Parts: sequence; structure tokens; C-alpha cells
Amino acid sequence: MNLFTKLHGRRVPPGLEWQILRRLPQITLVGSLIPVALAVLVRVLPPEPGVDIAKHIKTVDIFAIASAITFFTAVLTVAIGCVVVYIMKGPAYVADAYPLQHSDYPATTPAASKEPDRR
Repeated sequence: MNLFTKLHGRRVPPGLEWQILRRLPQITLVGSLIPVALAVLVRVLPPEPGVDIAKHIKTVDIFAIASAITFFTAVLTVAIGCVVVYIMKGPAYVADAYPLQHSDYPATTPAASKEPDRR
């Protein structure tokens, strides 16, 4: 008995999920460079007068790290979604290929149905 019987001709062509998966490395690179650029920019530009420079740099660094972690989480979530869609579009398999008894005409007597007698 073949456990996984495929239904032939039931594969859906690839769609938007492949386009997104192909672009994810570039999106990840650009998205990770933005917080890095922000952290570098705060060190290069002259600070405003009357601002504690060390505290300002530390605050911007924390914001950049939090933004990067949130962005990587979003990219991973989108990648998992694309993989799930790809798997779901794969070949279809026969689930229960046996005839169902009494599907159109239910049993009228308790002996015909396989439930115990509850009298």
C-alpha cells in the first residue's frame, strides 16, 4: 500500500511568494544598514548645545538595536510565511481514499450503524 499517493496535475504555479523570497536578502541588507547609518550619523554630526553627548549616543544606539531586532523579526516572519505558502502549493495527496458507508442514506436501525444501543 502506497502511503502517500499524489494526485497528478494538482500543482499550483509559483506566485508572489517566490518574488518575495528572492528579494528578502536585499531587503534585509538595506533594512539592517538603516539603523547602522543612524548610529554612525549621530557620532559624525555635531551635537546640539546643552545636550549630554554620551547619553544621546547611548539612546540612539538602543533605538538602533531595537529597530534592527524588530526588523529582523519581521523579515523572518515574512520568510516563514512564504515557505508555508510554497509548501501548501505543493502536490496534493490522497487523504482518505475509501468509500464512506451510508454517506447518502444514513442507517435506520441501530444494528446497521456502528454505535452501541443506548436503551
